[in-house]
Amino acid sequence: MKFGIIGTGDVANAIATKLVRLGHEVRMGSRSANNEKAVGWAKQNGALASNGTFKDAASFGEIIFNCTAGAVSLNALEMAGGENISGKILVDVANPLVRGEYLSLVPELSNTTSLGEEIQKRYSEAKVVKTLNTMIYRLMVEPSLLKEKHDVFICSDDEEAKEKVKEILNWFGWKAPIDLGKLPNARYTEALSSFWTPMFKVFKEPLFAYKVVRN
Repeated sequence: MKFGIIGTGDVANAIATKLVRLGHEVRMGSRSANNEKAVGWAKQNGALASNGTFKDAASFGEIIFNCTAGAVSLNALEMAGGENISGKILVDVANPLVRGEYLSLVPELSNTTSLGEEIQKRYSEAKVVKTLNTMIYRLMVEPSLLKEKHDVFICSDDEEAKEKVKEILNWFGWKAPIDLGKLPNARYTEALSSFWTPMFKVFKEPLFAYKVVRN
């Protein structure tokens, strides 16, 4: 398959690299076609890897991953162009975090909406799926880095798109994603991301994740 990656940071690098290693064509997009990180990533990852602008990546991908910082996601997707997003699965892994009290990170959008919902409102013909936004980028594509089983959450208003993304999560090593249902439940997974910051300060390292325990 062909994937478009919107963003060039650690999350984008991890997901793009994993997809290439799985044998897929991947184009990493940034604000400029000659972005140093994107160019370097493409050179390192061989013939299946390429780079370009946000618009190039969105146009190229059959499925698009939004891997930008959540505070700038809507702007980046606007640059990608609605015509390049329409009708496609858009996997949103971003969290719209801003600085709060005591150097904390808190959701800019909460309680009544979420970044996933705002993307869906703006691009009504896209199939937005929210997932992978509750953990460090390394675990997103390699959950086995933790010895114990842990959980990934997924939600979307489009059931067919959600099932396809579950398949992609399975490629990454996630065997049983927890299906939260409709996209408004992205509000709660985005809220979990703000709890990640104080936990990181306690543990002093980022390799930890959420686990749901049931009878």
